[in-house]
Amino acid sequence: MAHAEAAAKFNENEAKVNWHDKALWFVRQKRDKQAHKIQGWEQLRDYASALKANVLSNLDNYLVQFEENAKKNGVTVHWAANAEEHNKIIHSILQKHNAKKIVKSKSMLTEECHLNPFLEANDIEVIDTDLGERIVQLAKEPPSHIVLPAIHKTKEEVDELFQEHLGTKPSGGNPEYLTREARKHLRNKFLQADAAITGVNFAVADTGGFVVCTNEGNADMGAHLAKVHIACMGMEKLIPQEKHLGIFLRLLARSATGQPITTYSSYFNKPEEGKEMHIIIVDNGRTEQLSREDFRRSLHCIRCGACMNTCPIYRRSGGHSYDATIPGPIGSILSPGKDLTKHSSLPFASTLCGSCSDVCPVKINIHEQLYKWRQIIVKDVPQPTVKKNIMKAAGSILAKPKTYDFVGKSTRFMLKHTPKSLINSKINTWGHARDLPEVKGDNFEEWYKKRQKNE
Repeated sequence: MAHAEAAAKFNENEAKVNWHDKALWFVRQKRDKQAHKIQGWEQLRDYASALKANVLSNLDNYLVQFEENAKKNGVTVHWAANAEEHNKIIHSILQKHNAKKIVKSKSMLTEECHLNPFLEANDIEVIDTDLGERIVQLAKEPPSHIVLPAIHKTKEEVDELFQEHLGTKPSGGNPEYLTREARKHLRNKFLQADAAITGVNFAVADTGGFVVCTNEGNADMGAHLAKVHIACMGMEKLIPQEKHLGIFLRLLARSATGQPITTYSSYFNKPEEGKEMHIIIVDNGRTEQLSREDFRRSLHCIRCGACMNTCPIYRRSGGHSYDATIPGPIGSILSPGKDLTKHSSLPFASTLCGSCSDVCPVKINIHEQLYKWRQIIVKDVPQPTVKKNIMKAAGSILAKPKTYDFVGKSTRFMLKHTPKSLINSKINTWGHARDLPEVKGDNFEEWYKKRQKNE
């Protein structure tokens, strides 16, 4: 299903769409307030972008350095070329320890690799311990946002979900009650877990350690209580030195949720005595994306979600309409690199307003990359006949001033005198939810000439 069709389904509930839009814009406004409080905010963004560019230009050396230092710390390092290898490595570690109960903190990489269904198919219980992730897991839905996975759910919907799966009492969507009940439910899961799986926000090449950022402390609970800690890391998550962490930690939370810092920024360096720590470094298409000169900067992404919170399309179409692990503007760059045919509609789900690039903490030129994908897609992916003919006609009109002038006058006359019932007919899908402004008699050129004569 193309993005526009999936978005149309989301838009059937207008009240919910308006609420979704307002909630995400509120987060965007919090981000702006925090950014304005930091002296040298733009300089921080410049530093972060430069550091990421340095890492990508020397990725092989930094990966080897990270592996060497992690091994010195007593960590077992694994390499996975794709999602299948990633899942098999995790399964082999769990089999070694006869682990049947797993607690997992938020990790978009494990979502990308479809780890949960793989483990469940092998009779292993895997519980997502981030509250938002647990909500969508109970609802049997994928996350709709990389930082706010259940942003598409109202508190009343969560109330009903918890009544069905956790046996809670009706509370009318009381956030405090629902949070307490989720805490009680998850606390038992932590205590019973045989192993813990986390993501990696930042991996430090010169120490071999890594940082996991959460607001609920769930990664710490899992990693410290279980005997085995498995950290899943996209190979682009590296930063060169420990001193650079301060730059990224100051940018991440402010960009993501408008907080000064995440509640827990946990640095894992080596396993506790008597326990095991594993790191799985995953490619899964990242090397291929790195080879694309026009799109390599997309690998700068630190998964803050700021581009989604500001995007007018994402806010009013919902994350599920993208049918991809990473939705929104940045996902619309990453997904076509993996499957151009399946995700060919995503780069067109943008106004190219540039707001996504403006808020990106690592200064990815998101709107420019979306435009570049459009150019590739119209050449490489078959387009609908109607669309091709319309674009061809538009190109012909725009290339000839006299034709453009004639068509402009004709269109203005028709729009002015034709009944709206005909203008906003079934053929005009654009007009289903929009109305055109009042049509004036003159175009700009005619208006300008009249003005010059009057002067």
